[in-house]
Amino acid sequence: MYRVLIVDDEKIERQGIRFLLGQMKEPFEVEEAVNGRDALEWLQTHEVDILMTDVKMPFMNGLELLGHVSKQFPQMKKIVFSGYGEFEYARQAMRYGVAEYILKPVNPTEFKESMEKILKSLEGRRAEQKQKERSITFFKEYVLNAVLNGMDLNELKKMTEQDYSLDFLDGYRRMMLVELNGDFFGKRAEADVLDILESQGVEFDYLNLSPQQSILFFTQQYQNWKEIARKICSAIQQNCENGLKCYVAVSSGIHERNHLASRYQELEFLMENRFYDLESNVYMAENEAENAEDVRLDDDTLIRQMKQDIRAKDILSLREHCDRLFHNYSKNIGFSQVYVKFMLSSLLKLLYEALPEKTDKELNAEMDRLYRTADLSSIRTIIEDNIDLLEKNLQKDAGSVHREVETVKRYIYAHYGEELSIEMLAEQVYLAPSYLSTIFKKETGQNLSKFIKACRMEKARDMLENTYEKIVQISEKVGYPNVSYFCQSFREYFGVSPQKYRDKGESYEENTELD
Repeated sequence: MYRVLIVDDEKIERQGIRFLLGQMKEPFEVEEAVNGRDALEWLQTHEVDILMTDVKMPFMNGLELLGHVSKQFPQMKKIVFSGYGEFEYARQAMRYGVAEYILKPVNPTEFKESMEKILKSLEGRRAEQKQKERSITFFKEYVLNAVLNGMDLNELKKMTEQDYSLDFLDGYRRMMLVELNGDFFGKRAEADVLDILESQGVEFDYLNLSPQQSILFFTQQYQNWKEIARKICSAIQQNCENGLKCYVAVSSGIHERNHLASRYQELEFLMENRFYDLESNVYMAENEAENAEDVRLDDDTLIRQMKQDIRAKDILSLREHCDRLFHNYSKNIGFSQVYVKFMLSSLLKLLYEALPEKTDKELNAEMDRLYRTADLSSIRTIIEDNIDLLEKNLQKDAGSVHREVETVKRYIYAHYGEELSIEMLAEQVYLAPSYLSTIFKKETGQNLSKFIKACRMEKARDMLENTYEKIVQISEKVGYPNVSYFCQSFREYFGVSPQKYRDKGESYEENTELD
């Protein structure tokens, strides 16, 4: 719908124009003003698509009004009404970019023809603006996807400098990773997902990562990030099918574009909590803890993660989690020595249970040594010495992890067209989802969701290059029943739509054109 402002000091003239507008197929929102001064005042706080003004009016005539609006609102379409013998008015009006000059009394046919010309121009402008907005959206999605996947920012800038600027990356202040334990984003139109998220009254840029994962980029700072995350999680949960659970991880602050990739890694790490902390749905970056109680909960989770690391024989993750745990305690925000020693003694017990050659007597002696220490650094030495012992013990049996990961990869290659989840893949190799997630990333360098998406995208590219199947058929065969979602994912991954990829025959490595 277009908004029209009619400016004329004669009420009967305004009513006549209203009547003619009502005869047209296009609905209009019509406003009125009795002179140029009132019209200009109204325009300071309202937008209008079409201005229709008489020339002769008191206080401020039509030409004076046009002189003001032509500078302030150059995109506005303008129509002037004037009587016979006023050619000079018409000549001056044209200097102000007037689209149509209509003589009074207004001829209905002439009025209709003039309006159709203006509407055609406005529709073309709207279509052009929508295409530009879509292009910018596609560009941002491609760039964000590339940044999160580790592409060098300087290389990315060279590839995209002829399209749009990367300056939008500097505006982000926080990220949230939204994950479900099944297909949610792939079965819904993106507009529906955005309606759910935007209902919480916060502004963000949206990037879908997989049918189970999406990420939100915030340009504004908010007081309570945890509460926002809880509301987003609750809103999605209310729209989930039975059995689906929603989880949200919140990154620490972002101060420059170079932080984006590391904050994404931080979010992936935080999201691992969903395998250990079954009662929580929101996970905050550790330096964003709101109070001491939140830190204690985080410590409990870290201990559970380290217990799982020991079971999974993942020394690298064990050391990372250990670093985070000691970092928490080094902040010294009110924990007693007794509490810290109790938590770390439980970790020491876990390590000894994984070392079969160790006896209860040796454990008791080590416990006694831990409780006698006078500083955190000494306790850390005890813990790390025992992690070193565990690592030496585990180096004898490294082959089974490789076999399990290869089994999962073969299953994905064979079943990429089906719905896949970490839980379902873990069942194939009789492992806990948390264990599989950890060893898969350690073995391949990427998480399961990325691996599944990469497999599907490469299969889709192969079909586009070597078959004549329709895109909707290819979409279904590579595991995307929603063809719109498939096209969006393909564009984010390769930087070009499936149809354009097929039409141009461009490979991903050669293509630098962004829609």
